[in-house]
Amino acid sequence: MAKIAIIETGGKQYVVVKDSVFDVEKITGVSGAGAKIIFDKVLLTDDGKEVKVGAPYVSGAKVFAELVEEGRDAKVTVIRYRQKSRYFKKKGHRQPYAKVRITALP
Repeated sequence: MAKIAIIETGGKQYVVVKDSVFDVEKITGVSGAGAKIIFDKVLLTDDGKEVKVGAPYVSGAKVFAELVEEGRDAKVTVIRYRQKSRYFKKKGHRQPYAKVRITALP
């Protein structure tokens, strides 16, 4: 069985394995492809023999990753309209994200 961990970042939780690539919320203070990232909010680790569950986090456990790319999602358009009152508001939003690759698990 592969080693897995559950990490928390950006208010969300992710199940990660080594060499997995996924999108997370934008990480402040990290920029440029190849930048090293350390996730220290580890909720659970499993190495196939022993499972460690944190309360809320596993002490001393760190997941190492690297930044693959930064970008922004497709535009989401929000329209507010009230008929017969000449009320029309249109807003757009593009959510920034960071694509990361897991390099090492605890």
